[in-house]
Amino acid sequence: QLQLVESGGGLVQPGESLRLSCVASGDDLKYYDVGWFRQAPGKEREGVSSITSTDGSSKYADSVKGRFTISRDDAKNTVYLQMNNLTPEDTAVYYCAADGVVMIEVPDGQYEYVGRGTQVTVSS
Repeated sequence: QLQLVESGGGLVQPGESLRLSCVASGDDLKYYDVGWFRQAPGKEREGVSSITSTDGSSKYADSVKGRFTISRDDAKNTVYLQMNNLTPEDTAVYYCAADGVVMIEVPDGQYEYVGRGTQVTVSS
């Protein structure tokens, strides 16, 4: 049984950076695709980025392309989301999810494992 715990969120000013971590326990994360999703108050959940278990290929939402980078360190059982040049529109609770296949185009995909989230607030 895989457990996921996100960390790294916080309050930052526009233009600053954060690195989120999704740490897994209970199983090897390397066997799973992992995605990051976010949900802002009053808005639907949005897919942000994903990375595959097979070849490490990644996908990004148009809203974060060029600013966010997803990576995985299988030795640490961790997936990261480096977020640069943050804007107030990035404010949300960020969740990581793991499953055999994770698609950011399907943010409500009932993925098998989902963390509780970490709050990111971008405000001046």
